[in-house]
Amino acid sequence: MLRLDETFRNPAKHLLRERKKLLGAWLQIASPIAAEIFAKAGVDVLLLDMEHGPNDILSLMAQMQAMGRFAGVPIVRAPWNDMVVIKRILDAGAYGVLVPYVNTRQEAEAAVAACKYPPMGVRGVAPSPRAPGWNMNSMHYLEAANEETLVMIAVETETAAEHIDDILQVEGLDGIFIGPMDLATSMGHFCDPTHPDVQAAIRRVEEAVLTSDKFLASVAGGMEAARTKFDRGYSLVIPFADGGTLGAVAKANVETFHQMFPER
Repeated sequence: MLRLDETFRNPAKHLLRERKKLLGAWLQIASPIAAEIFAKAGVDVLLLDMEHGPNDILSLMAQMQAMGRFAGVPIVRAPWNDMVVIKRILDAGAYGVLVPYVNTRQEAEAAVAACKYPPMGVRGVAPSPRAPGWNMNSMHYLEAANEETLVMIAVETETAAEHIDDILQVEGLDGIFIGPMDLATSMGHFCDPTHPDVQAAIRRVEEAVLTSDKFLASVAGGMEAARTKFDRGYSLVIPFADGGTLGAVAKANVETFHQMFPER
């Protein structure tokens, strides 16, 4: 939440506009403690997940409060391209939204409109929620929100890949997130983004985005895979998550224990 004398500014959006490299992480277990740990570690962008995670508005708020002392920027993956849900996400204090399953220019325009106050969009104006500071310094937020709020949409289907050039024409759209698993599955290659047809679709999207004024984002299966994507021109890569990281460490330690003491 903004301090009394603070104007809303989204440092991640400005860095991504300059095509700087930012590290992201999913927050998928709705835990303020996990959010605080990842924020303190110095992750640039923390993506609070309402699509595949059990988050609601109150859990989003609690996690963003836990992040408040640190520099990591909270972006929320919305459960759907829904203007009411997106309004509540932003009023809770998110610095931006990742909208899933956007397939056409019209759907991308709707996502942008949901994130912007009139005349740029249809977001309802209220000075009383958390984002504008509980009505204590609301204009510091309201006057800057249209410019500073980050809007990113997910390309997760063959249809979206085919419409990428039209989608990139949408004013107010900041970035494109490629969802490789969903894209592969939508193309008939269940959970196999390595298939040549899927790779060709990904390359088509990459080339279109990298020659546009939008930034490119995606997931990666670890830091080395993230390096490969950064080297290809991606600006935001998400190679780990709170639940996944905890699970991997726990599993590895259990395996090590059984190797050390096979007979117990």
